[in-house]
Amino acid sequence: MDPILQYVFTALPFIVVLAMAVLSVVGIGVGLVQPRMLAYVYLAIFFLFNSSTYGNLALMSGGNIYGRGSGLLYFPLLLWYLLGAWCCARVAATFSREALQPCNLRPWFWGWAALLALHVVAAFFLDVKLREALAPSGFSNIVWMAPLVSLLLLSFRTRAHVIELSRFVMLMGLGRATYGLARWAIGGGDPNNVYANMNAIKIKLTFFDINDSLLCVVALSIAAVNLFQTGQAHASRFWRSVEWATLLATTACIVLSYRRTAWIGLLLALVVIAFRFPLARRTQMLVFGLPAAGAAVLFVAIRRLSQTKGATGGGIERFFYDMGSRRFGAESERVLELKYALADFLSNPITGIGSWGRYTGYQRITWQAGPDGGTFIHSGVLHLTLKSGLLGLFLFLGLAFAFYTFTRRALRQLPPELVGLGTAGLAGIAFMLPDFLIGTPVPQLRTTQLLAFCMALPYVAMAGTAAARTAQAAAPVHLRSAALASQ
Repeated sequence: MDPILQYVFTALPFIVVLAMAVLSVVGIGVGLVQPRMLAYVYLAIFFLFNSSTYGNLALMSGGNIYGRGSGLLYFPLLLWYLLGAWCCARVAATFSREALQPCNLRPWFWGWAALLALHVVAAFFLDVKLREALAPSGFSNIVWMAPLVSLLLLSFRTRAHVIELSRFVMLMGLGRATYGLARWAIGGGDPNNVYANMNAIKIKLTFFDINDSLLCVVALSIAAVNLFQTGQAHASRFWRSVEWATLLATTACIVLSYRRTAWIGLLLALVVIAFRFPLARRTQMLVFGLPAAGAAVLFVAIRRLSQTKGATGGGIERFFYDMGSRRFGAESERVLELKYALADFLSNPITGIGSWGRYTGYQRITWQAGPDGGTFIHSGVLHLTLKSGLLGLFLFLGLAFAFYTFTRRALRQLPPELVGLGTAGLAGIAFMLPDFLIGTPVPQLRTTQLLAFCMALPYVAMAGTAAARTAQAAAPVHLRSAALASQ
């Protein structure tokens, strides 16, 4: 038996290499024929796997798929998979002789890539390791958002593909929310429970990772628009049931996450969704839906804050107990962290402290004690500004403005069956605004890739609309007449 095991262990590395080679060949073949299948696999990973074990008391809480391979390849294996999928989709689009869909985000992403290249050059002259200059604690994750946006535009080329994508997202959101609620009701909830495990707050929660709530918001938006908008043909009974289940399950999952950023983001997303409806339907939603969601959030907020040490006072002051300056006593660590980072930015306003930099005084912050101490702060906007200066701030604002102007125009032109997906993209970005202001989204691969996914949705929806119009224009006259008569 021992010789057999010895042979197996000796051959195992070769078996793994051979299996990876076979899978690569199969993946390339599938990607050249149906590139959206590679996109589905990639999205499913980001939808289903947590990116953090913060708050988990288990000694062995499992590996993080989002960091695998980064030790040898500078970037995780997932990003190299993304690059390979993009290459397959680009070649497939070339063979089909399809024009590249317009996207006004490309110049701004190229600007981020050029800025990162300049930081790499500066790191070389300053004797900083390349790994530190390209680390996710800088702003390289912003550059990696571009391949995902482009992959989705290349992969989902027709109206049928776009509808398929919206249903895929809705099913994934429903499945993730159902899993979170079942674990909350039957078991102990999410094991990554920083409130119970570290702050002695006796609550269970569905998901601590904000990205699971983001997926729920995107699915919720698609379901809500499909259910309540006017002018859309009624879906089958099955899909109507899925939409109602998604609407209820995802809302409950977000509320029971006990994340303040998720609660505020949910209310912002509901406002975005409401403005997709006519005035009468919008009024109904704001009068009945928003207060109901607000009441649910208020109930769970009281339950959490009543057990939170330091959450004194009343009203809004109690809700943001750790984010405001104090008149007396020591400053809260979150405010102190922002003040240190702001002081360093003011010392280097044009270029920032570099993608590899650490802000001065980070040793005084409790959560900055590890090897990554000083490389991140609890504000996505300030993080980018600190690391890249006013140049990065200009690129960030330009990217945001380009997305907003296109999405605003797209939502007025999309047909009823595609407006849900376009709305979901804007609602997802609105949902993440609180986390981008006071959270740590930029160093997190899962967060930035899901932000890229949300940004791509209005463009994908418009691409499906353009493809449908092109196909209709290319159809023979008698077929177009029959199609118009059937409408």
